[in-house]
Parts: sequence; C-alpha cells; structure tokens
Amino acid sequence: MQYKYTVLTNTTIGSFMALLDSNIVLISLPTIIRELPQMNAFEGLWTIIGYQLITATLLLTFGRLADLYGRVRLYKLGFAIFTVGSATCSIAVNGPMLVASRLLQGTGAALLFSNSAAIVTDAFPATERGKALGINQVAGVAGSVSGLVLGGILTGLLGWRSIFWINIPIGIYATLRAHTHLKELVGVPKGERLDPIGNLLFALGLSVLLLGLTLGAITGWTLTDDMAITAGLLMLVAFLAVERRVSSPMIDLSLFRIRMFGAGILANFLSSLARGTVSLLFVFYFQGALLLDALSAGMKMLPFALAFVSAGPLSGYLSDRYGSRGLASGGLILSALSYVWFSRIPASVPYSVFLIPMLMAGVGGGMFASPNSSSIMSSVPVTRRGVAAGTSSTVVNTGFLLSLSLSFVIMAASIPTYVLDDIFSGTPVASGALNLSIFMNSWHTIFSITAIICLAAVVPSLMRGKRTLTA
Repeated sequence: MQYKYTVLTNTTIGSFMALLDSNIVLISLPTIIRELPQMNAFEGLWTIIGYQLITATLLLTFGRLADLYGRVRLYKLGFAIFTVGSATCSIAVNGPMLVASRLLQGTGAALLFSNSAAIVTDAFPATERGKALGINQVAGVAGSVSGLVLGGILTGLLGWRSIFWINIPIGIYATLRAHTHLKELVGVPKGERLDPIGNLLFALGLSVLLLGLTLGAITGWTLTDDMAITAGLLMLVAFLAVERRVSSPMIDLSLFRIRMFGAGILANFLSSLARGTVSLLFVFYFQGALLLDALSAGMKMLPFALAFVSAGPLSGYLSDRYGSRGLASGGLILSALSYVWFSRIPASVPYSVFLIPMLMAGVGGGMFASPNSSSIMSSVPVTRRGVAAGTSSTVVNTGFLLSLSLSFVIMAASIPTYVLDDIFSGTPVASGALNLSIFMNSWHTIFSITAIICLAAVVPSLMRGKRTLTA
C-alpha cells in the first residue's frame, strides 16, 4: 500500500476518535450530571468546554513544536496521551475529577489535531489534497455521528463510563501503528525557538475569559466575573502585541498576508462561532426540554450529521478541480438559511418539521469544511504547515468555545439556575413549569444570532480568491 494511504488511514482514525469524544460525551451529559455526585450544569458544561479549551490553547504550541521537532513524533505521543486520558475519565468519581481527566484527554486531542492535517498535506500531492483532507473531515463527522448513537446505546446498556472504554483498544492499536509505519517527510528548520510568553498569554487569556463568562452566567455578573472577562480580553490583546515582536512567534502573523490563508482562517472562526452551539442546543432540546433518553436523542440528530458526511467528500473532490471559494461560500449561505429556519420554529411541532433545516445545516457544513481546509493548508509553504494546521484548528476550537459560552450566557439570562440544572440533567423542572416553553425562548435568540454570524463568514470566504494554489 502506498505510504500516503497509510498516512490517511492512521490520521483518519485519529480524527474519528478525537471528535467521537466530543459528541459521545455531549449526548451522555444529562446522564452524567444526574449520576455523578453533586454535579451541576456548570461542571457539566465544563466537561465539554475543558476538552475544547485545552485543545485550543495547546494547538498552536504543538503546531510550532511539530515544525521544530517533527510532526509524526508528536502525533504518536498524542495517541498515547488521549488513550490514558480516556481511561482516567472512565473511573472519575465526581465532577472535578471528570473535568480534569477531560483536560488530559484534550491534550492528546490537541497533539492529534495539530499534526494530522499537516501530515496528510505532506503526503499527498496538490491534486489529491482536498479529497484526502475531506476524508479526514468526514472521519471526524463520522465520529460525531457514531458518538451521538453509540453514546446513547452504551449509556443505556452499560452506563456512561463505557463511552470512554471504547477508546482504549483503538488508541493502543493506533499508537503502535503510528510508531511503526509513519515517518517524517519534511525537514525541520534550524535556529528557531518556542514562544513561552505568547503561549502563556493566549492560554491564560482564553481560559480566564471563558471562566468569567460561564461563572458570570451562574452568579449573576459580580465584580469578580467582570474583572475576569476584562483580564482575559487584555491578555489576548497583549498576546497579539507580543506576537508582532518576538523572533519566533506562536502565530506566524506574516501568514495572514497570504490572502487565501487569512480569509480562510477568518471564515473558519466565524463559521465555528456560529455552528459550535448547534449540537448542544439539540441535545438539550431533545433530552432537557422533551425529556427523551440519550439513544432517542442521538437517533433524532442523525439527519444533520449524515448530511454533513455525505457532502464532505464530494465538496473536497470538487474543490480540487474547481477551487474552494464557491463551494465554501455556498455552504455558509445554506447553513445560515437553516439557522434562520430554526429560529422561527414554534415551541411545539412534530419532529418532521426539523428534518429539512437539519439536512440543510449538515450539507452546508460539509460543503464548507473540506474546501476551506484544503484552501488554508495549500496556501502556505511546506515548512509552515504545522503552524498553519495549528492556527486553523485553534480558531475552530476557540470559536466553538465562545459559541458554547455565549449560548450558556443567553440561556442563563432567561432561565433560573435551578431550572437550568434540571434542563441540563434531563429531569422535569422542579417548579412545575414546562421545560419546552422555557427553553425555546433561548433557542430562538441563539439561532437568530448564529444566522447573522454565519452570513458574516461569507464575506471573507468570497475574498479568498478563485482557485487554491500550492505555495
């Protein structure tokens, strides 16, 4: 078998696993909140946010390390750490321990995310790169699909801890396979260093900002929460200032002078900011508002994920032939229209009403993801693909994190904390009020905002240029 297909197989497993654990936990979260002692909505949300946060804050560092010390070396380490983190998640005895274990798991995911796209880009020629990256993207979404269904099945039959057991044998196999079969194809640059100050400012800034947002939603916006948000924003501004001055920056800002790269990154951020909350809203609509079990909720979300999977490979193939701009921009417009549709859906409607906008959102997401990723990775020099992949994945995760946090803020603004805890745990609201009517007010507001953000992403997407060119 040609080496490029060995690369594609292994990185596809990595993408599948890393995104499997986003949705497999999401669909099981109401059960976890109910069964872990004294776990509340805040800790439940941070079970998801913590995984994404550690991934986002380490991606750029790991992308930089990959350019300096080798992508395959760090990729193999990522599989091992992810597997150990999965094992510790399965034995968590309370909310804080589960969140800490998810941070370890997220560290492994960061190593996988920051290197897989660069390894694939190195191994495939430009004429096949979009298709290969599209397969990776589809594998990730397939992980999401499997997570939604498998999480429901395992949680119902074996308990929520079993959702982490499946990673252990797969992780061991993939780690050994990567160690014995993958090799470095690109030499590392000499005389370059890490950026410890930039790394620290970015990690602390994003963490403190998100902590302030989510705590403020629960505590009612105290002075401490406001100070945390302000401090987080100031550290992120300081991070950008530092990156302009250090000799070996964490983010190579000169890459943003490449129009295709800068436009693709901005479109990626706005798209993830819009779609990051979609799965969360549907999970708590079906389980928290309608009080369905995990398996039923997962099955009802399949149309969205399957549509994404179907559109991904085709859009990747077409982008190799005709360029990324039209496909990516069309996907964003289709997604925005679906969010507008969701924002107008009344509180009590049959499930069939959701099918068309769910399919539109899935196809739109698939149309955007593969061409946009191919456009970004093909626009930079080969020695910068590690940091380019890290930057791209970081903006996706950062957008996703902000999307979750802002959605939580919107929900907490209109729903009392004790009611929000009931909705997040999938139990009837204690006050006797209907879960559905309380929840849908926030649903309409959030989807209206995501539609506007998604339409805004069309602007940079159209500005990227007509064709993807290999740097």
